Amino acid sequence: MAKRFQRYRSKILRWTGRIAGTLVVTSLLAVLLLRWIPPISSSFMIQRALSAWWNGEENFDLHYSWTDWEGISPHLKIAAVTSEDQSFASHWGIDWSSVQKALDEYNRGGDLRGASTITQQTAKNLFLWSDQTYLRKGIEAYFALVIELFWSKKRILEVYLNIAEFGDGIYGVQAAAEHYFNTTPGNLSRSQSALMVTALPSPRRYNLAQPSGYMLQRRDWVLRYMDLLGNAHYLEKLD
Repeated sequence: MAKRFQRYRSKILRWTGRIAGTLVVTSLLAVLLLRWIPPISSSFMIQRALSAWWNGEENFDLHYSWTDWEGISPHLKIAAVTSEDQSFASHWGIDWSSVQKALDEYNRGGDLRGASTITQQTAKNLFLWSDQTYLRKGIEAYFALVIELFWSKKRILEVYLNIAEFGDGIYGVQAAAEHYFNTTPGNLSRSQSALMVTALPSPRRYNLAQPSGYMLQRRDWVLRYMDLLGNAHYLEKLD
């Protein structure tokens, strides 16, 4: 009986190791390929489309088109960094001080809030799901570190801006610029760029078509801090 149990345990451990190894290799290959290839979709887009189909949302449309780095306004790039991750140029995918603060709040009985860098948000949007759990945050951290290893900072920001949700079914700067401002990503003004990123924390709550007073205040805050970060000069740190 003991020998049979040991054989079963050995088989389970062997297969677990093989599965884990396959998942790691697959994830590394996926991240490596996306260093050069624009993603045709993302996990969040697929989940939203499936949700619309499952719930019978016949009027739902998903809008997504890719725009290269050169076609995105520098105002929007620096606005995203200002709003979402001012340490973007210097960290390795995870802002450990913010993570510790979030964990301390959670241990005191609060919600497990984001504390996510742009790299982590990119990893989550591309590969994962939205639940705020330790499991998802752990996988997210793994992908963030791999992305930082294989991609440049410019590539991370480029992908992030192309797959971020700016409204229900509106993914990426191309769709958002056209839908909300009737322009192209390259022609977004400073004010439009600063307003656009106010939707990023909760794009189905913060409506860019009808910005709230809070969104307008947040836009003004982003504009001020864009100046403090150095505007387009900050982007030179991403080379």
